[in-house]
Amino acid sequence: MTNRPPSEPESSQRTALGFDEFIAILVAFTTIGAILFWSLSGRNSSWNLNGLLLPSSTPSPSVQPNQLLPSPTPKVEPNAVPRFNILPSSPPEAVIEPKIPSFATNSTIPSRAVLPSAEVIPTQSPQPQTPVSSSTGLESSITSLALPLVTPAKQKSIIPPPIAFNDVPNNFWGRGFIDVLSSRGILKGFPDYSFRPNQPVNRAEFAAILQKAFDQEPSKTAIAFQDVPAKFWATPAIDQAISAGFLTGYPKKTFKPQQNISRVQVLVALVSGLNLKAPTSPNQILSIYKDGKDIPTYAINKIAAATTNGLVVNYPNQQIIAPNKVATRTEVAAMIHQALVKRGKLEAIPSQNIVYRRSPPQASRSVSPGLSRTPKYNLKGNLSAGGSSHSAR
Repeated sequence: MTNRPPSEPESSQRTALGFDEFIAILVAFTTIGAILFWSLSGRNSSWNLNGLLLPSSTPSPSVQPNQLLPSPTPKVEPNAVPRFNILPSSPPEAVIEPKIPSFATNSTIPSRAVLPSAEVIPTQSPQPQTPVSSSTGLESSITSLALPLVTPAKQKSIIPPPIAFNDVPNNFWGRGFIDVLSSRGILKGFPDYSFRPNQPVNRAEFAAILQKAFDQEPSKTAIAFQDVPAKFWATPAIDQAISAGFLTGYPKKTFKPQQNISRVQVLVALVSGLNLKAPTSPNQILSIYKDGKDIPTYAINKIAAATTNGLVVNYPNQQIIAPNKVATRTEVAAMIHQALVKRGKLEAIPSQNIVYRRSPPQASRSVSPGLSRTPKYNLKGNLSAGGSSHSAR
């Protein structure tokens, strides 16, 4: 016989559990049992595990359990709707904690959704609170603020300040007329901020000034002057000045736009455009001018009307009208200003260079030798105490 080593005892099929395995199985069954117990009794439990899941800076409102409705769209009872107060100090994120119904297990699983800057609007207003209208709340909030009464400020003038031209000194005799017209855009300067007060004015430039100074209707029947091209810069102004009665042309359908305009032509144009009537004794009125004999015959009535209506501005001597002298930009500004005062568009300004004369009284009135038959009038047209042959004020 062959000696064999003793055979090893066969391992038993049923080995007893060790202590470690028993503890592991016990812990596993305990955990499963706790989960089943919590899931079955979770609705009646007052535990709030939401705070453990997601921390929030503001305490979440308590949510009452709601029942499952047969409708596919879940409806929330009024007492189950969370109330959210939208305050300025609220966090930038609104947290919504709805109950999502589970149709398979007939239970609800609490969940949390975070929406960025969402405004929470409940589908139904809560029953315990009395709804307050938005208008009433707005009025009460406005009343509680006690806002002070604001008195309306004075209406500011829409007229811009005058242009400060570098060649018009403060003591210049025509500074007041230039300031008034330049502030209203009737007269403009040159690109170098100069006004050139002593520069002559031609007929085209004068028509452009009239267009800006007076409210003229656009001309419907324009005259086709032979010396005014259709694309000339002053063609619209010339047409409006002629249609309004300020200017007229020359024979052979010429206008002479580049011709310098004289003082008498400026006054005749303004009297014609304003439709001023001639006084009864024009020669007596024009006798105040030492150079009245130089006034053209066709312009005697017009110059007399301009004198009685305060359109004549003479510098430096009021008794010298210089009718045939070329009008400067300052003289045109002064006469245009006086025409606008006559029409009521501007207020009168004091100036020692404005000539004010009224129509002479009856011829039977006796006057002292050396005095004019016309009384002296001041700036406002009131009879003054003096008795000189003309009025400087």
